[in-house]
Amino acid sequence: MIYKTSGVCSREISFEIDESGTITDLKFMGGCSGNTGGLSRLIIGMKVDDVISKLEGVKCGFRPTSCPDQLAKALKEWRQKK
Repeated sequence: MIYKTSGVCSREISFEIDESGTITDLKFMGGCSGNTGGLSRLIIGMKVDDVISKLEGVKCGFRPTSCPDQLAKALKEWRQKK
């Protein structure tokens, strides 16, 4: 799935999830490569619901959202579509 982000430096998030609900691939396009790359390495292998519960609501400075929060939104959208 490809999710177009809003309100953050990254432009989109692409990810793959297996049949058990485990994230198997995650890439951010744009944004801070160190942070998004580190986040991707931490998230791969985790269950969708665990990631949502940990990252939803994380803010970036004065912004009302962040790359981790956008990932949580993307995963919630994926969950609703499946």
